[in-house]
Order: sequence, then structure tokens, then C-alpha cells
Amino acid sequence: MTRSPVRHTIVVGGGVVGVCCAYFLAKRGAKVTVLERDQIGRAASFGNAGCIAPGHPPINKPGRVRQALKSLFHPLSPLYVAPRFDPALVKWLWSFSRTCTEKHVEIAMQSLAPLGHASRALFDELVEAEKLRCWFSRDGYYEIYLTERGLESAKEEMRMISRYGFHPEVLSGAELRQREPAINDRVLGGIFYPEAATINPYQFVLEIARRTERHGTKFRTTSEFVSLRIVNGRVRGVQLENGESIDADSVVLTAGAYSAPLLHRLGIRFPLQAAKGYHRDCETKPGGAPLLSHACVLGENMVFCTPMDGFVRFAGTLELSGVNHEIRRPRLEQLTKAASRYLQTMEDATVKSEWCGLRPCLPDGMPAVGPVSRYPGLFVATGHAMMGLTLGPVTGKLIAEHVLDGAPSMDISALRPDRF
Repeated sequence: MTRSPVRHTIVVGGGVVGVCCAYFLAKRGAKVTVLERDQIGRAASFGNAGCIAPGHPPINKPGRVRQALKSLFHPLSPLYVAPRFDPALVKWLWSFSRTCTEKHVEIAMQSLAPLGHASRALFDELVEAEKLRCWFSRDGYYEIYLTERGLESAKEEMRMISRYGFHPEVLSGAELRQREPAINDRVLGGIFYPEAATINPYQFVLEIARRTERHGTKFRTTSEFVSLRIVNGRVRGVQLENGESIDADSVVLTAGAYSAPLLHRLGIRFPLQAAKGYHRDCETKPGGAPLLSHACVLGENMVFCTPMDGFVRFAGTLELSGVNHEIRRPRLEQLTKAASRYLQTMEDATVKSEWCGLRPCLPDGMPAVGPVSRYPGLFVATGHAMMGLTLGPVTGKLIAEHVLDGAPSMDISALRPDRF
């Protein structure tokens, strides 16, 4: 049964998840205001790999704990935990370690796979219906490997993913080079993921924001959320850093890596860690980055290589070093050094831009999406880790259903924010 339309919903956070929440709320007639502490789409949504990977498993793979322990002494490792005294990080790592099991990955995939399928379909609908200009490609991606060990591990993961309605394909090195000549002779083989897609993430966020504005949504940038206004136990608005109060019937918190401190102010335990990722964009002019027809994932190094408009984005790493935007140059340079081991013509690539951003990661590898029982009228949509872009549209749709209908159209009980 559909509720009466909510008079006013405030969305805190203007990244891909927040903008998608605003879009689906506004499209259904809700009055929406988006509050963004910086500029729309300029945080993690700005520079991520641009890969829509609906079959991607959570980050809690078996063996991650061993990799994390090794990374303490190898700061160029794809997964890096910066040594420091941080009780919250220690607790997070302990909780994370307990879920790095095959059983947990299977349980997580039972929730994440249906969401991935639904979100992938929503990308097609949004791009076509709204005529979005965002460098969208439905061509899938290749995950390529230099070693037999890496390839065999990828095949095991592929078999698991195949059980959830995806159709990955094993390819030899020769078959990969026939399809993608930029892949060099060192590559032994790989996996093709046909359901995947690529997009310019920043352009996607801006395009969705423009369409959302047409439905009457107001976007307020450089607006810092401080606290909720609670009246008779229910959310009735927010207070901003400048002292301004804004009335609302519901608030959706989509502040990414900044969500935890906001929730902590409300007395809500939320074990979220910021995981830094990097990108280096290189131009594809003669002698530059390779002209790729498909995105490629450099398997052993966890680097995405995504072709966009006149450049290739090399993106990756998972760095647990706190909430900061310090660029560790050796880690950044490792992206293109890794690419030169897998791809042709990388020596003289002209760098177009360099960037780092913070992904919001919860210890069980799954996002938090839904209402906060302690505060009626408060909803959370964060913790997507490396899946924020992939799951952005379906998250927005489900949050709109939560707010306007009282329940979502899919079972996302495993993602409830108060599960910790």
C-alpha cells in the first residue's frame, strides 16, 4: 500500500548514490533537497574506475586477511593498511577478518547479485530514457592475468559468479590478443564479463543531477550537515554548520566515507572505514596509452584500465589510511607501472590527471541501505565500497520505495543499517 507522498526529503550527500536517491524520489513526486559538503559528484564518484560490474563479489575474499597482514610491510601492495594506532581500525579489521570466508561471500552474493542485475538494467533505462551523455558502453570487460596461479583463482571466482545468473567466459592469451590487440604477449589468459559496462562516472552524476533538477529538486553545495532535528522521537529536519535549520519529513544519509562521524553524533555505532583509491588518466594520442576497445582489469595488481573520451583511466588500490586525501605518489605511479606489464605502448603516455578519493567500506563488505529504527524518518545508503557506481541506481530506487511506500520491492534485509 502506497503512503501519502512525503512533503519533503533531504538527501545528505551529492555523489552517485545520493543523486540517484534524489532522482527516484523526485520522479515519484517528492519534494527533495540535496545537501553536499563540497560540489556535486566531486568525491569518490568523480574519479572511480567507471566500471559497472554487476557480478562483482564483496571485498571479503578468503585470503584477504593474509594479504592485509603482508601489506603492512609492502606499501605498494594493491591492498595497503597504513600502520597506525587506531582502535576503530583494529575493531574493523577484526570484524573484516571474521567474514573473509567462502561461506560469507556466498551469503553476500545472495543479496548483491540480484541488486547487480537490477541496477545494470536501470543503467540501460536511465541512459536511454533520459538521453544521458556519459560515455556509456555495454561491451563488458576483460580480467587478464600474467600467472597461472592468478588465472586459476579467477576461474574459481568465475564459477561462483556463474551460479548467480552471470555468464563469464574463459579466454586464452591468444584469444584475448585477437579481441584486444593492446594486450601484450606476457598475458596468459583471462575472463570476459559480458554483463559489465563502463561509463564516465562524473558525467553520469552530473547528467542525473540535471534531470533531477527538472523535477524540482534543489541542490545546495558547500552545505555541511551537522545534526538531525528530532521532534517527539521523529526526524523533522536537519541543522547545518552555519546554524540554519531546514524542515523535512525524512532524511537520507548518503555521505559516503563521511557517513560514520555523522551517525556517531547521533549515538549510532557504524563501523565504516575510508578506503582510498587512486586514478591516473593518460591520453591515447600516438605513443600514449593504448587504444582499448574494452575495459581491462589487471588481475594480479587489481588495476582497472577503462577507455573514455580520448584517454584511458588507470584506477585501483585499496588503502586503509584514514580520512585524508594525501596522494602517496609511489602508489599512484604503481598504476601505470602495472599497466606496462600487461599492455602495449605505455612508456611515453601523457598524464591527463591524477586523483585520489575515499570509498566507504563496512567490515562485512556489503552496503547499508534502509531505515534507522532508532530514528523514524532517517534512512541510510552508504558503505558500498567498490560498488557505489554499480549499485547506485538500484540503491536510489529502493530508498525511494522505503521512503514513499514504507518497504522496498526487493528483499534487502541483509543490508539493514542496524545489523552491526
